[in-house]
Amino acid sequence: MLEVAVIDDPAAAEVTLEPIRAKLLAALAEPGSATTLAPRLGLSRQKINYHLRALERHGLVELVEERKKGNVTERVLQASAASYVISPTALADVAPDPGHAPDQLSARWLLALAARLVREVGELITGATAARKRLATFAIDSEIRFASAADRAAFAEELSTAVKDLVAKYHDENAEGGRKHRFVVALHPSLKNKKENNNPNAS
Repeated sequence: MLEVAVIDDPAAAEVTLEPIRAKLLAALAEPGSATTLAPRLGLSRQKINYHLRALERHGLVELVEERKKGNVTERVLQASAASYVISPTALADVAPDPGHAPDQLSARWLLALAARLVREVGELITGATAARKRLATFAIDSEIRFASAADRAAFAEELSTAVKDLVAKYHDENAEGGRKHRFVVALHPSLKNKKENNNPNAS
């Protein structure tokens, strides 16, 4: 089972958005069958089988084993991944284009960059998996609490300068055998948890 799978097929994306099928994918983090899943979801075994077949057609669940019980064969399935991300490729005609009106201070432009990141990394993972090769990536995830908006702006300015210096140092347009890499830096407010939302002093 993959940790994360990227869905780029529109039909597969549509299948996962159906509430019952989404619940089945979550339940099938561990192997299960229509017989074991039916009581958990409060549906008939026939109904569960119908949804499982739809998921299986798109490679979202995989056959683990078949168990013979008299004249009945019980098919045990498992989700192909622990979690799924729908790529903007599934909505190719209306996918955001970060090349349109780039603006470092625009939250919507940041969202367009994130969408491109999902699309491109998803395609790279698919290619690397097919070639049975490891995909070289690097990521940093951190959280900063700024004392003021002025500090946040100063941080963004210093970070921008540092990144430009690093890019200038290591970028070699004419390097023989070199390969271009996409580099994205993002800064946005953290989502407040429920405790913070109930605290009038939270900032």
